[in-house]
Amino acid sequence: MKTEETIALFDRYVIANYTRLPVVIVRGEGSRIWDADGGEYIDFFPGWAVSGIGHCHPKVVKAVKDQAGRLLHVPNNFYIEEQGLLAKAISDHSFGGKCFFCNSGAEAVEAAMKLARKYTPEGRYKITTMKDSFHGRTLAAVTATGQPKYHAGFAPLPPGFVYVPFNDLDALKRSMDDETAAVLLEPIQGEGGINVADEDYVKGVRDLCDSSGAVLIFDEVQTGMGRTGEYFAYQHYGVAPDIMTMAKSLGGGVAIGAIEASPAVAEALTPGSHASTFGGNPLACAAGLAVFEAIEEDGLIENARTMGAYLEGALNELAAKYDFVREVRGKGLMLGMELSIPGASIVARCLQKGLNINCTHNTVLRVMPAMTVTRELIDAGIGIMDACFAEEG
Repeated sequence: MKTEETIALFDRYVIANYTRLPVVIVRGEGSRIWDADGGEYIDFFPGWAVSGIGHCHPKVVKAVKDQAGRLLHVPNNFYIEEQGLLAKAISDHSFGGKCFFCNSGAEAVEAAMKLARKYTPEGRYKITTMKDSFHGRTLAAVTATGQPKYHAGFAPLPPGFVYVPFNDLDALKRSMDDETAAVLLEPIQGEGGINVADEDYVKGVRDLCDSSGAVLIFDEVQTGMGRTGEYFAYQHYGVAPDIMTMAKSLGGGVAIGAIEASPAVAEALTPGSHASTFGGNPLACAAGLAVFEAIEEDGLIENARTMGAYLEGALNELAAKYDFVREVRGKGLMLGMELSIPGASIVARCLQKGLNINCTHNTVLRVMPAMTVTRELIDAGIGIMDACFAEEG
């Protein structure tokens, strides 16, 4: 179909709840995507961080094809081999917990919050989250999100959520009382502007939760599966959560979400207390296993570290060249460039020149290539950014 034909279909039949670019993507491979008109783009924001190991990774494609010929779905009142193997892979590469599977990051956050409330004594229901956080679009997850713009139009919101500034341990301590069930924290705020948690802060949050009996939940939906140079971002800090959420890159492009909980906390999620019809289905879990295989066999954690350092250096060179760049921050291949000017026009020009990046919080460019990215592609992408920056004057 031509671009205009697809857009016409959407105008007639699809709810307009997204601000869409006038581009129809029809193919992806690695860090490149192609549109319906034959246009080619370097993708430095692949699938909003979903395609963390690149578009259509051969290992994921093969696993999905093979699994589709055997078994697509079976309900969770049966044991599912692929689900058990994926849970083991997650546990082995993190803090040794147990997993529950769902279909998205928002669902994982919902499951984590329900589990925290169920695990803690009756009467503890409050969940403290951070300003500028983002946790999803379901009613409770969007309420947990510490940005009022996402709350508009949905009142009354579920009660029990408290918001404090990110990286402010004193504010967090003041917010907690004997009704606090959990603290929900992104180690690196993604949509909030690539804000990195300080090491002392994360350790302090862990200590506060330990002393108060609150559950510590790390939202690793965007940071998880190697992007920051560790399998999970909490591993940079030397502390572990009680519950961790994940999704996005976990399926390599196939929809999947999960939580991992320490064995003691996991016991509270008893039969009938929570469920997900499609969660942990064989197809999604086969894709997840292939993602772990690709990361291990292709050395993608090390590549995220090496290419992340190279990309950060290149972005800092741009920052030194253009005075409207305030700061470059992040870890691994999860990087942000804060500007003193709105970034939307730069993003639009980059796309016109063949580079896909993102702008969040109006002034923060998000540059998050797949972990398979090469030095050559980084150089090409930085060249496009440089040209677009120059046009900004």
